[in-house]
Order: sequence, then structure tokens, then C-alpha cells
Amino acid sequence: MLEEIVEYFQKNGGEYLGLLWGHISISVISVTVALIIAVPLGILVYRSKVASVIAERGFGLLRIVPSLAVLIILIPIMGTGVLPSVTALTILAVPPILINTIQAFRGLPPEMLEAADGMGMSRMQSFFKVKLPLAFPLMFAGIRTAVIEVIASATLASYIGAGGLGDLIFTGLSLLRYSLLIIGGGSVALLSLTAGLLLDSVYKHITRYQRA
Repeated sequence: MLEEIVEYFQKNGGEYLGLLWGHISISVISVTVALIIAVPLGILVYRSKVASVIAERGFGLLRIVPSLAVLIILIPIMGTGVLPSVTALTILAVPPILINTIQAFRGLPPEMLEAADGMGMSRMQSFFKVKLPLAFPLMFAGIRTAVIEVIASATLASYIGAGGLGDLIFTGLSLLRYSLLIIGGGSVALLSLTAGLLLDSVYKHITRYQRA
């Protein structure tokens, strides 16, 4: 088994890097689109209890729909390739970011907001200097969850021809080549772990003022 893995990298190193880059690209694009949708929407609706509940429950229902099912539904509409894969992964990534953003802003300490008003801060100043820093930890937790889920689910993109590390997994399954399964599955696991550690480092750097 180890010899087969070493042989694969010796003969297909360039192909592997291409699959790895494709997997990362699809994941980054999906999370970026989800951020563009979820964060502004969460900030927009958090003041309204009704709108918040509708957004949380509506998008929360999307989390119970398997990504593969979404991909299959999108094939007749968008065909195969990167676009339906990114769309499905974006649908997967929006709920945790949106829900955490809403909860983060709804849970802001009233006394802190009153203090900001008492200091004569404008709405923009209050938002960027008080609200956003206080809401950031919970928002970031949602982003971290979305990133990990997207990286893991991006393997399914291979099912409709979008490439990525899923190619190795599906090829290994079809040919019963366990070395490819180990390479593909291990790479996804390692990529998820690396992304989690990187995001933890980013979080610690951004919130270093809290520990000063």
C-alpha cells in the first residue's frame, strides 16, 4: 500500500497538485460567495425578530438537505461542472454564517451600545468600533464551521465533473484502489485540519487586543 502511494506521487505529482488546487479554489469561491450573501443579510435582518426567525429557520432547513441531493437537483438547471458545484457548496455555507451573524448582533450587550451612544458615536462609528468587534467572535465561529463543511463536501464536486480531490476518491472506489482512497481522503482531512488551524491563527491575531 505504501509503495503504491509513493508510486502515485512519483508518477502523478503534477496531476495531484492540480486536483488539490481545484479543490481549494472551489472551496474558497463558495465560502467567499456565502460571506457576501450571509453577512450583509444577517446584519440587515437582526433588528427584526420576525425577519431573523424567518431567515434562521429558512436557511437552517438548507442544512438538512444533503449536498449530493442539491447537486443532483441543479444538474438539469445548470448542467455539470464548477458552477453547480459552487452553487451547492454556497448553499451549504450560508446557513452557519448567517445564523451566527444574526445571533452575534442580537446578543450584543445593551450597556455597551448605550455607552457608545453616550459617547456621541455616529451609527457608523458605533457599528465598526463597538458592534462589529463584539459580534466578531461568534460570526467567525460560523465562518470556521462553513469552511470546514465546504472543504469536506467539495469532494462531491467531482461527481458532476468539477474536479478536486474527489476525483481520487471516486476513482479509488470504482477501481477498488485503496491507495487512491487513502490519498484522496487523507488529503481532504489534512486540508480541513490545516484550514482550521489557519483560521484559528487568524482569529487569535485579529482578537489579540482582547488578551492585551
